[in-house]
Order: sequence, then structure tokens, then C-alpha cells
Amino acid sequence: MEDETQERTPPVVVDQPLDGRRRVMIEGEEVGAVVSAAELRGVLSRAGLGDEGTVLDDPGLIEWRGGGPDDWPAT
Repeated sequence: MEDETQERTPPVVVDQPLDGRRRVMIEGEEVGAVVSAAELRGVLSRAGLGDEGTVLDDPGLIEWRGGGPDDWPAT
């Protein structure tokens, strides 16, 4: 039985920007790198975790490292 008092780790991690790209991991597996919110939504959609309307500031879905959903250095 799972201990419900422990915090759950969001399934998606978006890493800090590096060379204008942000690495994306889903359930601990690297699935690519993105340069915009639109690209991230595409990755999430292909993984069955969202669509073009997905809210990217949902802490239950995404853990942001080194900036948040509005931090895209390449744009």
C-alpha cells in the first residue's frame, strides 16, 4: 500500500535551459529536448499526457528546473 503522506514526483521534468534547449524527461526517461512551450505540448501529447491546451504550470504534472514555463531562452 502506498504511503499517501509522501509527495508524489511529477511524471514530467523539464530541465534547466542549455544551449537554448530544455531537456524533457517523462517517468525518468529522457524523451527529447524542446525550445518552446508549443514543442513541449507536442511531446506531452505524443506521450498521452496532454494536448495543445495543456496547462504547463501544473506542479502535479511538471517539475521545472532552472526556470518555469515562461522561460525559453531561444525565443
